[in-house]
Formats: sequence, structure tokens, C-alpha cells
Amino acid sequence: MSRLAATFAQARAEHRAAFVGYVCAGDPDFDTSLAVCRTLLRHGVDILELGVPFSDPLADGPTNQLAAQRALEAGMTAARVLELVRRIRTEFPAAPLVFYTYYNLVFANGVDAYIREAKAAGLDALLTLDLPPEEAGEVTAACTRHGLETVFIVAPTTPDARIATITAAATGFIYYVSREGVTGVRSDAAANVPEAVARIRACTQLPVAVGFGISTRAQVARVAAQADGVVVGSALVNCIRDHLGDPAQMLAKLQAVTQDLAAGVRRT
Repeated sequence: MSRLAATFAQARAEHRAAFVGYVCAGDPDFDTSLAVCRTLLRHGVDILELGVPFSDPLADGPTNQLAAQRALEAGMTAARVLELVRRIRTEFPAAPLVFYTYYNLVFANGVDAYIREAKAAGLDALLTLDLPPEEAGEVTAACTRHGLETVFIVAPTTPDARIATITAAATGFIYYVSREGVTGVRSDAAANVPEAVARIRACTQLPVAVGFGISTRAQVARVAAQADGVVVGSALVNCIRDHLGDPAQMLAKLQAVTQDLAAGVRRT
């Protein structure tokens, strides 16, 4: 059983959703980013989603765009991102690690070579935001060859017929983007989650994780009642942004926020 499958199965056995935490790899620098990842995994994050810093992150709002900019300015490269994965994997052998990336970053490094090296570093799955399943044949074939799982996105506007196409291409889990637009904190949770999750589950046995705009314990709890996983990103990245000059305070705040959000995934 893969790390992802085992983690979702354990969460189900514990009557809860899995907590998926997102941060940008290398934000604000390599060493601090490693400390951030340690904090997340030690204090409630089940699955760590690492944004691969990119100069043109079209799906991301200002919070995550600035995180990517900080990482790039600190010298993060494809090689350094893989080194971060290796360091995390050494310390957390059972934790699923997922890349949240863009196709250009995969293509520019050679699809097969990139996926082979990512798997060797300890990565579990690849979510390529701007790569539709109809055009993902080279990537999915390479992932199959090298044992890397795939994650694809379903949006609120996705018709039922296309949900079947998307879910057929995925092997890790389905990421339901609960809002149109870009990533970012929202004051209210999306209202259509139960119906959307039901539509997706009609097409697949894979776990369904819900993200975009989830930032409070109450929002996490509402989504966790319906989904297999809850994804939080900007609320965690804000802890980094707000304490750039004080790493100790940054990690303390991140620990407190992570623990609070993680408490929301329990259904009973």
C-alpha cells in the first residue's frame, strides 16, 4: 500500500479526514523551509503538499505568489527542491509528500528524468495544475514507470462527463477545488461541497480532498464532514509571511495554527 493510501485509510479508521498542508518549498529560504515542514508534520499535517516555486504561478493568489517569489529570490532551484524532499523523507519516512507544480517545470527538466529523480528523492505524487488529463499522457506514463502517483483537479464548473475523464487519469487522489479563481483565504466556506464530492465519488474509489479558501478550524470541520481530505495552504503560508524577521515566532505561530486546524478534521 502506498503512503497516500495508507494515510487516507488510517484517517478513515480514526473517523476523520486527512489534513493536507500546503507550503511553498524554499519559502523564505531552504533552512527555514525545512523547519516549517518539520513543524507541520509534527503537529497535525498528514500529507505535505509542496509548491514548487515558479515565476508564473497562474493558479495562485497573492499569498502563494509572494511565497514563490521569496523562494526563488533565496535561490531555490529544481535541484534544491529535490534536496528538500530528500531531507524531509529522511526524517519522516511515512509522510506522503506531493508536489503542487506547473507543467513547464516538469517539461523543462525532461519529463521522464524529472519524475524519476522526484521519485528517487522520496516524492509520492505529482499534481500538475495546468496539465489537463487529455494532454498528460507523457507525464502519466512516466509516473507509472517510476511509481509516482498522480493527482488531478476537479472544479465547481467541471461537467459530469469530464469528471469521469479526470478521475480515470488519477491514481493518488482527486483534488476538488471548491471555488473558482485562485488560491487564498476566504471568510466563508464553499456551500456546494457535499454535492460536488458525491458527483466525484460516483466516478471513482479514490479519496477526494477539498481545498482553496479553507482557512479556519470551523471551515475545516465543515469540509471534513464530507471529504476524505482537507487542504489548507494560504493560512499556513501567512504564518511565514507575517514573521519573516523572526523564525522562532514564525514556527511558534505555525505550530499553533496547524494544531488548531488539525483539530477540525475529526468527525466525532
